[in-house]
Amino acid sequence: MWRWHFYAGLIVLPVLALMAVTGALYLYKPEIEAMLYPVHMSGAPSASSLPPSRLIATVEMAVGESVTQIVRPANPSESWRVMTKADAGPSTVHFVDPRNGRILGEMRGGGVMKVIKDLHSLALTGPVGNRLVEVVAGWAILLCITGLYLRWPRRGQPALAIRGRASGRLFWRDLHGTLGFLSAAVILFLAVTGMPWTDVWGGGLRAVVAANDWGRPKMAVTPWSAPAKDALPWTLREGGATAGRAGDIGVGEALRIATTRGMGGVQLIRPATSGAPYLAASIVTQAQDARAITIDAASGAVVQDMDWRMFGPGAKAVEWGIATHQGQQYGEANRLLMLAGCLCLLLLCLTAPLLWWKRRKEGRLTAPPAATPAARRMVAGLMLLIGLLFPLTGLSMVAALLGEWIIGQRRTA
Repeated sequence: MWRWHFYAGLIVLPVLALMAVTGALYLYKPEIEAMLYPVHMSGAPSASSLPPSRLIATVEMAVGESVTQIVRPANPSESWRVMTKADAGPSTVHFVDPRNGRILGEMRGGGVMKVIKDLHSLALTGPVGNRLVEVVAGWAILLCITGLYLRWPRRGQPALAIRGRASGRLFWRDLHGTLGFLSAAVILFLAVTGMPWTDVWGGGLRAVVAANDWGRPKMAVTPWSAPAKDALPWTLREGGATAGRAGDIGVGEALRIATTRGMGGVQLIRPATSGAPYLAASIVTQAQDARAITIDAASGAVVQDMDWRMFGPGAKAVEWGIATHQGQQYGEANRLLMLAGCLCLLLLCLTAPLLWWKRRKEGRLTAPPAATPAARRMVAGLMLLIGLLFPLTGLSMVAALLGEWIIGQRRTA
């Protein structure tokens, strides 16, 4: 257990530290964006506002780009967000005062929080980074399980204790072990609920959920365009929309229809092609807020109204896990618990190298000694289970085993 806990930490520690920092920052996305961008308007909120078509026309005239979507916030004190996208280049969000149509500011390419999110998921490195996140999450699960085993209370070894002085190894071992024991459940939860965002495992899970009707209503096979797909709840992204007749009822009417259906804060995606419908997606805070309405652009008829009640148990579990992972499902207490998990994970990443350094023998850094046969069997079982559940992690485990075997052969040669 000790040896493989050591290897797991050695392999994933830098990425886990990055994910802990970026995850903690992303928990406070609304507050950070409010500090950096004109999210909130000055003055008292007004019950009256310009027609959405006027807001769109103002933005298109000012920037010379077509508007792809518009976001009406649930809070009347917040500015509306109007998104444009040039033929080549990232999208731009324009913060607009609905009372007079004045553009208050803009956010290009998703802004600072998009960078933090991409760092958290390693999306900046493309598909390779996304697969690396999946590998790291699997190893993090192994770290949590082996760490709990190592720190579990035994005779002469309490689970929660900090002994010795800061200059000694016992102090740092106790600090590392106590922090790990206290936070293991939260870190394990973050690792498991982060898996749906990955391409291989998460993509496979989405396909299974969709194929078995475990999470979404029956939908046509025509795929959503990228902006619409990003606005949908996780379990609805594998579907599509039924093409209709050419025509356009207008953004204002589409928003009115969404309002009459009980939607407050709403993200409205304009039809990308002739015959495509409007997509109105609710601004999700809790998992049960997930809702999407498709509106025929020619007639204004509601083609489909999909909400939480239509999700199967598997999809509900995933949506709940995502909302809780992001600290939204249970309010501030939820966010503070996830923040504590991120901070403890960062401290574990910082104390682990110190323990490694203090364990060195004769000035050389070494791995822990081999485990007993019983512990080996337990670790083998854990690795087999995790490797089967998360195939990319399993492949990395095989590579680590081969590496240890090769090193052992060279030492004995």
